[in-house]
Amino acid sequence: MPRSRRLAVVAASAALVALLSGCSTTVHLEPADDADNPACAEVSVLLPDAVGDLDRVWTDAQATGAWGDPTVVLRCGVEPPAPSAEVCTTIGNVDWLVLDQEEERQRLVTYGRDPAIEVIIRRGEEIDFRTVVERLSTSIRAGLAPATARCTDRIPTDEQSEPAPEG
Repeated sequence: MPRSRRLAVVAASAALVALLSGCSTTVHLEPADDADNPACAEVSVLLPDAVGDLDRVWTDAQATGAWGDPTVVLRCGVEPPAPSAEVCTTIGNVDWLVLDQEEERQRLVTYGRDPAIEVIIRRGEEIDFRTVVERLSTSIRAGLAPATARCTDRIPTDEQSEPAPEG
């Protein structure tokens, strides 16, 4: 093969590799402490290819999932939360503690399941929060053992006129 043709083949191959690697951006995430829990592997293989209008993107951490750029992040193997005064709500037949809203994101953690799963949704995006959490709840219900605790209603205090959900 002539040298100029060999150089053209090498250049074309390098361009193809660069093009293909540009299409598969990997998102760096930190795995949760219990990410190697076998139940997290079950959840990971069941995660959807899309949530709402957001396509799944590759992550570099075990037991994680991400959608968008990432707009939604899931980490399996976080510490299961104890009962708390945080808002606890049921979405998609999974109980979630809704943690204090932060300026740029909203965090939720499954309640009553071990290992627990954290979902972080970036605020300011045009997404249907409930649809995203319901879609992820399907994978969680199928991959994890049934919950051992449920959200309950608090007894009203003087400051509360009606019961609020609690974990």
